[in-house]
Amino acid sequence: MIKIENLYRSFDGNEVFRGISLEIMKGEVLALIGRSGCGKSVLLKHVSGLMKPEKGRVVVDGREMDMVRGRNLTSLRDRLGFLFQGGALFDSMNVFENVAFPLKEKTKLSDKRIQARVFEELENVGLSGSEYKYPSQISGGMVKRAALARALVGDPEIMLFDEPTTGLDPVTGHAIIELIDSCHRRLHFTGIIVTHEISKVFGIVDRVAMLHEGVVWAEGTPSEFSSFEDPVVRTFVGDSTISKGGMHEKI
Repeated sequence: MIKIENLYRSFDGNEVFRGISLEIMKGEVLALIGRSGCGKSVLLKHVSGLMKPEKGRVVVDGREMDMVRGRNLTSLRDRLGFLFQGGALFDSMNVFENVAFPLKEKTKLSDKRIQARVFEELENVGLSGSEYKYPSQISGGMVKRAALARALVGDPEIMLFDEPTTGLDPVTGHAIIELIDSCHRRLHFTGIIVTHEISKVFGIVDRVAMLHEGVVWAEGTPSEFSSFEDPVVRTFVGDSTISKGGMHEKI
C-alpha cells in the first residue's frame, strides 16, 4: 500500500534522510519511533505528498506521489486522513462544522447526509453531545477526538497519526490510543503512527520501525523489538512494556 524507496531529504545542509526504505502493507498499522528531530513527522509529510523527496520515491497504492498531479493528486489525497499533533481544528468553527468541513469541501453530499455522517462519526469517537461546542470550550482529549472524527469522516484508506497523544495526560493519552485501535478494527485502514508513547502504542500496532541517523535503523514486530540486542534500540526503548495481542514483555 505504501512503499518508501531510498528516500533522501535535507534542510539547510542538515541531512535528515540518508536512504530510507520502508514498506507498509494494506491494512497494517506501523509505529514510527525515534528520537526528536530524526524526521518522523517529515516522513509523514512525504507520504501525504506535502513534501517532495530530493532523491528516492514514495509510492502510495502503486502511484508515485512526486509524479501525481492535479485531479489525480487530489483524488489520492482524498483517500488519506491526517491527525495532526495539535488537532488543527478551526477555532472559529464548532465541532460539528470542523468535522463536516472536508465533506462540504470535497463531496456533493446533501446537507442532510452530511449531518447524518458527522453525527455518526462523532458518536464513534465518543463526542455525542459536544457537536456545537467550540475548540476553546472542550478539553485537549476532546479536541483530539474531534480531529480524529474529521480525519475519518471521509472513510480514508490510509491514516497518518502525528504524535496523537502529545499534550495529554497519561490516562487520556491511553484512551486516545485505544480509540485509534477501535477505529482501525472498524475501518481496516492502513496506518502510520508517529509516537514516543512506546508502551501504549506497541500494544495496537503490527510492526515498528525506528529511525536513527537518517535510515531505518531497526524494524520488526513489537515482540521482536523485545529481543533486539542493538544498543541504540535498547537505549531508546528502555524498560517500556511491549504488548501485542494481550501479551506483555519487558525489555
